[in-house]
Amino acid sequence: MQQDLNTRRIEAFSDGIFSIAITLLVLEIKVPSADMVQRHGLALSLIYIWPSYLAYIISFATILVIWAHHHWVYSAIKKSDLKLIYWNGLLLLFVTFVPFPTGLLAEYLLHSEAKVATSLYTGTFLAISLSFHGLWRHASANEKLLGSETKNATRITYHYRLAPIFYFASFISSFYSEATGIALCLLSALYFAVGGWPRS
Repeated sequence: MQQDLNTRRIEAFSDGIFSIAITLLVLEIKVPSADMVQRHGLALSLIYIWPSYLAYIISFATILVIWAHHHWVYSAIKKSDLKLIYWNGLLLLFVTFVPFPTGLLAEYLLHSEAKVATSLYTGTFLAISLSFHGLWRHASANEKLLGSETKNATRITYHYRLAPIFYFASFISSFYSEATGIALCLLSALYFAVGGWPRS
């Protein structure tokens, strides 16, 4: 396969995958059942499904942040190779998986099996952060892929060394406290949305 290709096709393909994954999240907000509405009324039934709203908001925010940082990373990567394509594919594999643990979290957050659902949820974002970290490590170790973007690359490396640590803490915490694991997951997304973004 030809090496050192332009990254535009990778970015276009990735944008399509991100848009599909983030759109599918809303399908995990289920309409209250007729039995629930019969017992509690529609207004209260809509309140009772608050775990669905919470899971949706965290997943949407996290995928949005991942997409934004994906754009930032590819502003520094000028060329691609086969390994970069596969690293990018691994990242997208986990991103497209997000709607499933989101649905589990929405369904079982108030259930006795909440710990399993929360661990899978936070573990999915840990896998995303590790694959993103691997993608960047491959690109940053190859000067041919970065071109002259060494200053930007240094800033990206500085910020991204923290992501796996944050999400690992979220994953481990979920085994002891579902609320703590979910909160750390949301705080990690907020950090990389605001505090983790590079300053000019």
